[in-house]
Amino acid sequence: MNEQYKEKLACELLALSIFRNILNTRTMQSFISFLTEKENLQKIKFFGEFVYSLAEYNYSFSKFLSNAVLIDENKYILSVVQKKEIPDILLENTTKELKIFSELSKITADDLFSKNDFKYIPKFENTQTDFVKLYEKQIKNISKVGYGIFATAKMFKVLDEQIIPIKSADEISVDKFIGYKDQRKQIFDNTKALCDGKPAANILLYGDAGTGKSSTVKACANFFYNEGVRLIEIRKDQLLSLSYIMGKIIGNPLKFIIFIDDLSFNKNDDSFSMLKAALEGSASAKANNAVIYATSNRRHIIKESFSDRHNEDDIHINDTIQELTSLSDRFGLTVYFEKPNKNLYLEIVFTLAARNKIKMDKEDLSLKAETFALNRGSRSPRVAEQFINSLIL
Repeated sequence: MNEQYKEKLACELLALSIFRNILNTRTMQSFISFLTEKENLQKIKFFGEFVYSLAEYNYSFSKFLSNAVLIDENKYILSVVQKKEIPDILLENTTKELKIFSELSKITADDLFSKNDFKYIPKFENTQTDFVKLYEKQIKNISKVGYGIFATAKMFKVLDEQIIPIKSADEISVDKFIGYKDQRKQIFDNTKALCDGKPAANILLYGDAGTGKSSTVKACANFFYNEGVRLIEIRKDQLLSLSYIMGKIIGNPLKFIIFIDDLSFNKNDDSFSMLKAALEGSASAKANNAVIYATSNRRHIIKESFSDRHNEDDIHINDTIQELTSLSDRFGLTVYFEKPNKNLYLEIVFTLAARNKIKMDKEDLSLKAETFALNRGSRSPRVAEQFINSLIL
């Protein structure tokens, strides 16, 4: 590859108009700097930075390009999602730029240097890729693979008013659960309705601690990931950001579970009204492609004291109490996870013991498991798992 071709390639990249955001990445900045640099010392420095930046893609330039292209939020893909008419010039520019990326996927380190330039040249992987066909495939399956940030992960969180991917999200799967089949079926059936474009309810999962409420929601999101479901987890103190979140996902072809774990309110909580508006379908706080799944240890999410029932300053005290205690009724579906009885608790223990290849007499295992639960003050799947872990350790 001569210097004239490198300059031509750099000019084509600098002229990107559809996928211009990709130029802001460290990889492309280093690569273009390398292509345009004339001085050898700086040239090899930029090339080293370029290869270094590929580490998270296993040093594959084509993997980087594929990821960058498929998650890019640009005018073309937004027009497709919004079902707008695509101008010919937009389609032409998009196709030409995708062909440039295809050319990049053919390049090797040996192409960029002559054999006598330097004693050591770091290598990188590259696999020839037809980015026109790859992009067409993404567009065809956009409702399942998504675009932009939501094409990068299964689960997300909110930080400083920004939705960001959770890098080490819980990979729990439904086959890990024992018991509570009826409860989980309700949640999975509701999520399947969401995927199918049918009416789906907001769900409150309530009951005793350690019964698998949160794990069920995350397993559900993992199960339906390939059907286009993404989970956005928010804390209770972030409920005032609900309208922002809904605004970011409304019209997106994907489906979303807004997950609020361990939900409870004090009676004067400012975020109460925001959740209430979302559950009641307020236009500013609801997206048609999203459901809210919340977990709580309380059936009535508002913490209420006896003094609240004898508030002499409140003329319509009964209306106030009803307003505070009926938030849970605004969920379309409530699912109760009660703590297991002795038989279910031991079934969980026996199953976990078998999975972990613990060989112990069943009667002895039962006795030790019951003693462990007694010391912990309750039976639950979490306690059963902690007991098995204590045997492994």
